Amino acid sequence: MQPDDLIAFPASADAEGLDIRVNFGVFAGREATPAELDDLARGLVPEVGEVSIVAEQRHEIGGEAEASIHQVRIEVDGSRLPEDGAERQELTWRLVAAADRWARSCIADRHAEVAEL
Repeated sequence: MQPDDLIAFPASADAEGLDIRVNFGVFAGREATPAELDDLARGLVPEVGEVSIVAEQRHEIGGEAEASIHQVRIEVDGSRLPEDGAERQELTWRLVAAADRWARSCIADRHAEVAEL
């Protein structure tokens, strides 16, 4: 894994809330366990007080390609975010960094080999 691999990133951030995506399965070759998701929550709650974490299978299907990935979504309600734009952006990147550290730690502890296409 290269240091610049994109594991966690903000998918959307607006007045209604923040949505961070973690490309977990792409790098781990497996789904996140419930215990790992609990660890992620414990790392995020001190920052925002309340967070929703969704682990999902995504299927992208088109005329010439098809993919199935395991993704983790972190959702923070807008009422939990600072009103100031700079503070909101700083918090967003702290949460993305925390999600990235969490994913890399999980991957280092246990990963499945991913078959090359």
